[in-house]
Amino acid sequence: MKKNLRNTYNIIFSYKAPINLSYMWNFGSIAIYALSIQIITGFLLALWYVPHIDYAFNSVEYVMREVQYGWLIRYLHSNGASLFFFAVYVHMAKAVYYSSYTYPREWVWYSGFVMFMLMIVTAFFGYVLPWGQMSYWAATVITSLISTIPVIGGDILTFIWGGITVDQPTLTRIYGLHFILPFVIVGVLVVHLLLLHEHGSNNPLGVVSLDNISFHPYYTYKDFLGVYFVNVPFLLIVFFYPNILSHPDNYIPANPEVTPLHIVPEWYFLPFYGILRSVPSKAGGIMLLILAILCLALFPMISKPVIRSGSFRPIFQSLFWAFVCDCFILGWSGGNPVEPPYYVICQIATMFYFVFFILNYFLIKLETEILVRAPLEESDAFDDNSKNSLDKMLENLYKGEDDR
Repeated sequence: MKKNLRNTYNIIFSYKAPINLSYMWNFGSIAIYALSIQIITGFLLALWYVPHIDYAFNSVEYVMREVQYGWLIRYLHSNGASLFFFAVYVHMAKAVYYSSYTYPREWVWYSGFVMFMLMIVTAFFGYVLPWGQMSYWAATVITSLISTIPVIGGDILTFIWGGITVDQPTLTRIYGLHFILPFVIVGVLVVHLLLLHEHGSNNPLGVVSLDNISFHPYYTYKDFLGVYFVNVPFLLIVFFYPNILSHPDNYIPANPEVTPLHIVPEWYFLPFYGILRSVPSKAGGIMLLILAILCLALFPMISKPVIRSGSFRPIFQSLFWAFVCDCFILGWSGGNPVEPPYYVICQIATMFYFVFFILNYFLIKLETEILVRAPLEESDAFDDNSKNSLDKMLENLYKGEDDR
């Protein structure tokens, strides 16, 4: 028992981290903090929630109006999802900018991606549970996309719905999965942290750090400070603007006979929703969405930069920030009606989304020639042996066989 406790302490607190980690590395801990809020408040909400189509909406209103501090629990939970996705998006963007997904940390990225997909599914199920007007129709529209699968799509959809339409069996299944999946996310999170601690954290310089310090107390205090400052805008929203990120139609009970004028998912789904509807064909939209997700999943295979840190890659910096802006444009256009000019903007932004991954692949080759090979070849000491050694080194780096 003492040995297990000692090993746990060494993994969590005695873990050696580079001395130069910036506050961008705080967002992993902020994501864990947000996940903790979701699990605690979700468990409390489950004590009063009734997973029945006739009582679900009223049970949520009962929590808001009758349960002591129920409004606080509900608003912490609904806005906590936004905090969770915000922290994870920044965490992923940091990993891309500093190439933290490259060898030997590919499996850290893969485990994080699995966690991200579980987050998406869990959040979507949670959006359905209040059984408001937007919840019902979002569930109907999104799940009906499964019908585009050839041959077996209709059967799968009927199995998921538990019938021929979204009804009581659908809500029961969604409630059960929404309750279980957060604990699956916790399990994947443990694997994610173990994989991270196996090879250590990357750092802003993108090189192997020889100057390390204990994670505790230095970075635990730094993480607490990051959580403290993130709590300021988060609690400001919870207490003063709790519905700013929600759709007003979701405060209307679900009505299968009345279709909303414009079905809009939560803000953290909007970039993917924009890609989904950038083509008129439902099947085409599904294919683009799957491809967009695969590009993220396979990023360690697509991109293997020799120079890891984006701070030393000026062309990549411009491309990266253009991609970030493109994601915002996708979200904005995806949240607007399917009509000009939003539809056209959505299509252009979708095209650039995929162009980013293609350009990044070729940019790595260009940067290697300009920033690595050319300066070395200009040296007077550079000879044929040096050239052969350089070629072999770069080949290994492309393959991810060297820890640099």
